[in-house]
Amino acid sequence: MRPFEIVMKEFIRKQGANARNDIFSGLTVALALVPEAVAFAFVAGVDPLVGLHAAFMIGLITAIFGGRPGMISGATGALAVVMVNLVAEGNALGADGEQLGLYYLFAAVILMGLIQMLVGALKLGKFVRLIPHPVMMGFVNGLAIVIFLSQLGMFTERIAGEKVWLSGSPLFWMLALVALTMALIHFLPSLNKKIPAALVAILAVSAIAIFSGLDVATVGSFIRQGGGSGLQGGLPEFQWAIWDKVPFTWETLSFIGPYAIILAAIGLIESLMTLNLIDELTETRGSSNRECLAQGGANIVTGLFGGMGGCAMIGQSIINIKGGGRTRLSGIVAAVTLLIFILFAAPLIEQVPIAALVGVMFMVVIGTFAWSSFRIMNKIPLSDAVVLVAVSALTVIYDLAIAVAAGIVLSALVFAWESAKRIRARKHLLEDGTKVYEIWGPLFFGSIQTFKSKFDPTNDPDKVIIDFIESRVVDHSALEALFTLVEKYQSLGKEVKIRHLSSECQDLMIKASPKLAAVIEENVDDPRYHVMAQLMQ
Repeated sequence: MRPFEIVMKEFIRKQGANARNDIFSGLTVALALVPEAVAFAFVAGVDPLVGLHAAFMIGLITAIFGGRPGMISGATGALAVVMVNLVAEGNALGADGEQLGLYYLFAAVILMGLIQMLVGALKLGKFVRLIPHPVMMGFVNGLAIVIFLSQLGMFTERIAGEKVWLSGSPLFWMLALVALTMALIHFLPSLNKKIPAALVAILAVSAIAIFSGLDVATVGSFIRQGGGSGLQGGLPEFQWAIWDKVPFTWETLSFIGPYAIILAAIGLIESLMTLNLIDELTETRGSSNRECLAQGGANIVTGLFGGMGGCAMIGQSIINIKGGGRTRLSGIVAAVTLLIFILFAAPLIEQVPIAALVGVMFMVVIGTFAWSSFRIMNKIPLSDAVVLVAVSALTVIYDLAIAVAAGIVLSALVFAWESAKRIRARKHLLEDGTKVYEIWGPLFFGSIQTFKSKFDPTNDPDKVIIDFIESRVVDHSALEALFTLVEKYQSLGKEVKIRHLSSECQDLMIKASPKLAAVIEENVDDPRYHVMAQLMQ
């Protein structure tokens, strides 16, 4: 058997092991993708098909090539809120009705994909490991709140061009159908765990609404309310007009470049943090660098074929995982089913009540929110609690990228402050009168002031040894502190030696000031090893 056939056989075997759950879960995700993609397209100021095509293309490519089987990607709100300004400014550059902003959007999405692929090629995705757990919990909580708030817009209707809250009978039936959907999703697994609860709930609520003739909001009415003509569409087409509409000049790059960088950063942060969350839920491990490459490639393709770009969708990913989706098949089914909806089943999908999909998303909110954060809030350090709350709030108020960046910076500052307080110097005299300073703790920019305060060059004896056996010189600030200290002792005519520096630190010090080679003692035995040797004899 040829190598390709072996690989394909193994791929099919892995996908087939969980095929039933993957298929049903993928169908559920496809239904939930429709209003989300349409809503985000409206937010970005583009046609609904631009969002739907993006959801199909990105979902399919990342499902096949991504670094996290079971994770769902598509058009997202985090990116849409950035795109709205890009589209508006792009439209202003062209004539009325030319929709030049749409083509600038496609160009920006292509550049966004190239940046993401570069991040993957340089293997920078691994830096997601630097995200502290409080930041991760804050991200999850903030995103759950954002998903919940986004669904509240479904409880409105447009009257005379203005959105107003539902009231009376429409509000009652909306709440009733949402509650019924949530109840079915909650209780069906207790009857039979093999039942695809979310899919059955959507179908059951849809049947009740359709056959009873209830006047409730549907996917179709939602699209038309936003200004769309309907769900029906065709296959994505290659956008040759990009090359005609968007000039390849420095002015164009300076216009779309900042947007592309922001979109790439937000997309990767949301995707990699969703990947980490799915890793925890499934107790498996995905590949962050592979996901960066897949996300980048998907965005390049969707930009070329008229999509709005996207990234991982935490809500749909949770729906998929909770529904039993574990392999690439679930994401493939979701993407292909979405395309089938667009091509052939638009009239049927347009009859699905919005309430059913809102109920599914509310259950996602309940499952996503880290309720344990309330229980542990008084058991964790105050700094971690502040980071958790701050990231949650910033995710809701601003966006994910700002929240995560702020959380990481805040956590890093707290760590630096705590580490700075750990520097110690144990002092003792040798028989010949030499004074030894044994340094404990990391020496870096935050601890150099405390480090300097441990020494008394004026009153110290003529010979001094600074021993870094329990310490490590971390950065340039620490090196400068050492230079200054050595020079101070030498200016007083005193001899100073430095022991147990790491080889990297020795090289840096000698490179910066060759005369320090005489100060550094190399190949000094670690006395602890001799103690261990004596104990083992």
